[in-house]
This record gives sequence, C-alpha cells and structure tokens, in this order.
Amino acid sequence: MKKCLVGGAFIIVLIALGVWAIISCIPPPSKICGTPGGPPITAPRIRLSDGRYLAYEEHGVSRQNATFKIIFIHAFATFRRDAVIANRVRPGFLEKNGIYVVSYDRPGYGESDPHSRRSEKTLAHDVEQLADQLQLGSKFYVVGYSMGGQAVWGVIKYIPHRLAGATLLCPVTNSWWPSFPDSLTWELWNKQTKTERFAMLITHHTPWLLYWWNHQKLFQTSAVMQSSPTIFSPQDMALLPKLAVRVSYKNQTTQQGVHESLERDLIVGFGKWSFDPMKIENPFPKGEGSVHLWQGDDDRLVPIQLQRIIAQKLSWIKYHEIPGAGHLFPNADGVAETILKELLPIPQAS
Repeated sequence: MKKCLVGGAFIIVLIALGVWAIISCIPPPSKICGTPGGPPITAPRIRLSDGRYLAYEEHGVSRQNATFKIIFIHAFATFRRDAVIANRVRPGFLEKNGIYVVSYDRPGYGESDPHSRRSEKTLAHDVEQLADQLQLGSKFYVVGYSMGGQAVWGVIKYIPHRLAGATLLCPVTNSWWPSFPDSLTWELWNKQTKTERFAMLITHHTPWLLYWWNHQKLFQTSAVMQSSPTIFSPQDMALLPKLAVRVSYKNQTTQQGVHESLERDLIVGFGKWSFDPMKIENPFPKGEGSVHLWQGDDDRLVPIQLQRIIAQKLSWIKYHEIPGAGHLFPNADGVAETILKELLPIPQAS
C-alpha cells in the first residue's frame, strides 16, 4: 500500500512538473492595440493583405512633393519614433533636399500587430505593401538599422525591382549563414560567454524555449536582453545621453508584449533563413542604384569580421567601415547626413 502511495505521489509530482514546464514555455497572449485591455491606437496605420495593421510615422517633405522616398526600418528594442536618419539630421536638412522618410513599427512593436509567422520574406512584403498603400511609386529607398537589416536583406532578395537604393547600418549577422567560413564562426563562437552560446543555441534550434529562457530566474540571460553595459563600446557610452529623449516613450516599444517584438526579432535574426544573403545577386546590375553597408570596427554586438566577409563576397556592396565606432554610431553628429548623402544623389554641400 505504501509503495502504491509513494508511486502515485511520484507520478503526480512528475505530472505537475510537466505542466509547470509547459506553462513556463508558453508566452502570454499579446495585448493587441485597439482591443479591450490593449494599448490605444495613436498612430496612422495601414491594413495589410493578411488583415494585420502596420503603424507608421512620416518625416521631411510630403510624399507627394518628395524627390527621394525612403522607408526606414528600425533596430531591436526600438520603434517607428526612432528613425535615426530623420531625427539625427540638422533641422531643415530633409526639406532642403526633397527627402521623405516613413518609419514604421515592425510586427509586434509599437502599434503594429504581431505576426507569429514573421520571416525575412514576410518583412519584405510588409515593406512593399506599405510603399504601395502610401503610393510611394514603383521604386523607393530602404534603410535598415541593426535588426532592421532582416527586412532589407529580404527586400533585396524578394523585391529587388522595387528598389532605388538600400543601406544597411551595422546589420545583425547570423553565424549559421552557409557562406561564412566555419573557422571564423567557431573562432567568434569561442569568444562568447557560455550564457551567450546557450542563448544562441536555444534561439536557433529550439525557439519555442526562448520565452522560458529569457524569463527564468535560475540562470543569467543574454546581455542583449538585459541591456548590459558590456554590449556598448566607449563611443556608444558617450552617445547614450543622446538617447535620453527615449525615456518619455520607450515603454511604447514593447507595449504589446516582449515575445512578438524582442524575442521574435531574435528568432528571425538567428533562426533558419530561407536564403543565404551572400548568394544574393546585385539588384543594380546596370549601376542604376547602390547598396551600402556601414559598420563600426568597435561594435560589441555585431562582429566586424563577419561584415568584412559579406563585403568581400558581395563586391557590389559599397562598404563603409568606421574606425572606433560602436553599434550606436548613426546617432553621432553628422553621421546620419553622411549616410543619406552616400545613398542619395544629392549635392555634397547640402
């Protein structure tokens, strides 16, 4: 009888632990903007073909009077209001040069609906639908910062015919892209902490565990999710005061939940891609446009060695390496204007 009771208790404990484990792995439902209990809708939005909504913000001259039309794609843990190419230029610069910029919330961020099937391909088609609904014309420019590079690579791959030009600002790389040399990826892997390695393995191989990993209290999570100072270079630390303005609105970034914003970013960025960016063909074989990649050589988030490989394999990319710069370099004085002048055919004296 005692054995039966002990055995039964053991089974109950196992079941309880199993239920706890399952519950711990399931993220809470997103708080969709405009729904009961969800955040309010304050930004203009378009409705996509699958029914999702995409929020956006416009900068510079009107789209009707613009000479240059740019779609800006924000970085990790930011949203439409963090359009560095619009916010970090001198007053009147955009207007003087006929530049229109539209920044939008990627799925799950800000006031854009989440998309659990988000991928580099769906991100590209989100950009295309945004351009079409805002009537930006047959061709437009794209600029993606950090994790926003996912969408830029997708645009170059899937809708190159819509591009007038593209810029990647320290785009996050994926060590599992096949064209990276194994020797180099292993070298960089061994430089990471055990915590970062484990987080990366979970993100790539078992993404359904990522929510549990980022919210458990037994082990330290990744430095990126903690916004640890270790991810910033000396130049980044000097630039942080420029981001103080974000304090008033930064909570809006993940107001619908962190899983379909931050964690989905990681899953897409470091997951299994449908293509290798280093196998992409030149979208401008006749030189009618250009693609730029900017990278600081002291970036503590994105290994410069991998960006150099991309630049070597895609010789049609115009590669700009900035000495001493970290991941926040687009916020430095004058840099955003320089980036735009390299992308757009505007007078250098503007």
